[in-house]
Amino acid sequence: MSLRCVFLGLFLLFNVSGFVARAAPLPPEVLAVLARAHIEPRSLAVWVAPVGSEAPRLAHNADQAFNPASLMKLATSAVALDVLGPTYVWPTPIYLDGELRDGVLHGNLVVQGLGDPSLVVERVQRLLRAVQQRGVKEIRGDIVLDRQAFQIPAVDPGAFDAEPSRPYNVRPDALMLNYKSLTLNFVPEAALKKIRLWSEPALAGVTLPPQVALSEGQAPCGDWRSLLQADWRDRTRPVFKGAMAWICGEKSWPVAYADPASYNARLLEAAWRELGGKLSGKVRDGAVPANRNPWWTWSSPPLAEVLRDMNKYSNNVIAHQIFLSLSLAQQGVGTWEASRALVSERLRSQAGCALESLRIEVGSGLSREERLSAHCLAQLLQWTWTRPWMPELLASLPLAGETTVRRLTSLAGRAHLKTGSLDNVAGLAGYVEGTQPGQRWVVVVMLNDPKAQSETARAVLEALLVGVLRWPPDDSMAPAASAP
Repeated sequence: MSLRCVFLGLFLLFNVSGFVARAAPLPPEVLAVLARAHIEPRSLAVWVAPVGSEAPRLAHNADQAFNPASLMKLATSAVALDVLGPTYVWPTPIYLDGELRDGVLHGNLVVQGLGDPSLVVERVQRLLRAVQQRGVKEIRGDIVLDRQAFQIPAVDPGAFDAEPSRPYNVRPDALMLNYKSLTLNFVPEAALKKIRLWSEPALAGVTLPPQVALSEGQAPCGDWRSLLQADWRDRTRPVFKGAMAWICGEKSWPVAYADPASYNARLLEAAWRELGGKLSGKVRDGAVPANRNPWWTWSSPPLAEVLRDMNKYSNNVIAHQIFLSLSLAQQGVGTWEASRALVSERLRSQAGCALESLRIEVGSGLSREERLSAHCLAQLLQWTWTRPWMPELLASLPLAGETTVRRLTSLAGRAHLKTGSLDNVAGLAGYVEGTQPGQRWVVVVMLNDPKAQSETARAVLEALLVGVLRWPPDDSMAPAASAP
């Protein structure tokens, strides 16, 4: 397969004299590449149009509902910015259920979760430090966690792909602390001939072995995680039955904790004590005291900042938290059903999407059931361009040549694009700057095929994007007709 042929075909297609009549079909060269890869053209959906125009210059299967994978995060982002606003912050109220005297709380400290997606371990430590600086040094009672703001059914974290230890499979929580994950750090020590191990953050009651075995001889690094043979059946004392090769060097392994229900309690207890706080009781789930105002409220970074973390690194946990926060903000409780209805209605009424082209499940794309059409997603991007919060969404998208689209070096600095990737799914969508001053395109490309993750399939997606840069200025072509 030759990308040069694809580029040439796109160049000829969009520069031939008299191309003015209507949206172009797929170039023959692209069809040929698909054929060589044994990918049917019906597996590909494309929509390309100038920003500010509903008339496409290229449209293919554009009104068919496709699985968008993480391109669905564009819908969650846009609706969140429109409903909540870019300066929206998540509060985490703190209550004192007892009397505070001379640094001692005679009663319970209550933490109410209201969906904050940003409570990573560093922010948890800052929150607890602020509690201590405000006068609570010792708690003669419990730390109570109110997690009732999200009313969602319990789901097996391995239900999606049988990978429950992957951080992206962590289920939402009204009090989401550090994505309920650990980072295991492995450091070879030559003098001691061992691999030192420690985790971040520390969890109360969880003890890891201080070291793992070092492979004999020149064992390959390969899939070093599998070679370690991690055994988490005892969730408080994991065991590594395998070994790690010296040539692997220092490694980090982010894992979702094997007992997510106990994660918050373990993290908060360990962090509170590490900061010098005293606790006579335990950390447990509960509810805020009745008829009591918050003693103090922690605030998250603004939504616009949180979206950058979500979209640039395609963070599914953040997406779920934001998605559920939409119905929480409007109805006082976050549910999947209410958030689905809200996002669907906004895409229909504001972006103009047809209902038959929509199926929204969790707002992240981490679903086999979610569906969007290329046309709908393009309409969303066109609507976004008209909104005052557009710069915030644009800034949240990966820049070509960096993060999740680092491979697109030929478009480096010229495109803000969201990627989508699942088994059998690949996609790119966003804004591409043309070669002429002020020229900018809305581009959506989705591929649903068993070979979607192959290099050939990815090359087709990239070739279609690069071809956009070769298009002539808008004023050299009459407006195209509506998409077929």
